[in-house]
Amino acid sequence: MFLEAIALVATATAAPPAVPQAAEALPPPVAQTASTEVSVLTYNVKGLPWPFARGRAAALREIGRELAALRAEGRQPDIVLIQEGFRGEVADLVKASGYRYWAQGPTRSDRERAGAPPAEARDFRSRREFRVGEGWGKFANAGLHVLSDAPITDVADIAYRYCAGFDCLANKGAMLARIALPQVPGEIDVVNTHLNSKRASRASLKRSLEAHNLQVEELLTFISSHRAAGAPLLVGGDFNVKGSAARYDHLADVRPYKVVSEFCSAPTNACEGQPVQPGAQPWLRSQDLQGFEAAPAVDVRPVRVDTVFARNASGVGLSDHDGYLVRYRLTWTATTVQAAPAPIDIHPQVRKGMGRSVSFTY
Repeated sequence: MFLEAIALVATATAAPPAVPQAAEALPPPVAQTASTEVSVLTYNVKGLPWPFARGRAAALREIGRELAALRAEGRQPDIVLIQEGFRGEVADLVKASGYRYWAQGPTRSDRERAGAPPAEARDFRSRREFRVGEGWGKFANAGLHVLSDAPITDVADIAYRYCAGFDCLANKGAMLARIALPQVPGEIDVVNTHLNSKRASRASLKRSLEAHNLQVEELLTFISSHRAAGAPLLVGGDFNVKGSAARYDHLADVRPYKVVSEFCSAPTNACEGQPVQPGAQPWLRSQDLQGFEAAPAVDVRPVRVDTVFARNASGVGLSDHDGYLVRYRLTWTATTVQAAPAPIDIHPQVRKGMGRSVSFTY
């Protein structure tokens, strides 16, 4: 009633309306290029339980403190992809790091699969190598985590159907986190994964290669099934491809993303931090990879790569992996239209948001 009274008084005391004038033509829309940058760190933190590794609780907490130190300097990665985060102390890492949003991949009991088994894998399980952990059951989750300063709005994951050797003791798989980056139109999809190891699995090299390549097929099916139409795609993780062209090249021609280290190796695509060395094949020098793919409305390209949490010359560090940090530039066209003044609305509007259960905040 009070708002209505104000409206009536305003009507009674207002001056007579002016004679309408011919509307002036608005200028045409102005297309402007907008861009922003986002940094992604992929890091296998070696969060293995005892007796597989020792001293890992303290190391995980120290990684959290190091991320907090980067944050204090304004240099923290926007998104962090963690592998081998099996231990409970990952929660201490997250809390110390200051990231507001945290999502985890497949649990120990998850059994979601991607598509039907490929024909060439029909007898894979019948040849289990029980002596190296196959068929013992799942003793750990996937160890995958995504940390983000921007909101994580949705999460999907998959537990791989195939594995070899002691890798089978963890429920390895992949996860996709949908993230709403500030300023970027729409959302981006970020995939984190950990594929079967080679010698560390203690399975035969032939069998570990089979398992790895079957997981690649499941990964690509998972991405195609869950990636949002029109969303830019970023991919990272421990792909376990170091020194193995047979692993890296499997289904390379149908990947829905470009590999950063291969893209930046071309002189026309040179990225800061990665020198162009013809024939060097930097994508086979590390287990860890990142990939990217643009969307129709948003272009994506890497502009800088860095190593963080680096081990010393003796190979000693907070993990048995270095952190692999990539900075991407996202570019899109923003159209600005000069609009007529909007009428004043004296009635307040309430906008409701939908709660999500796919992220944890601190």
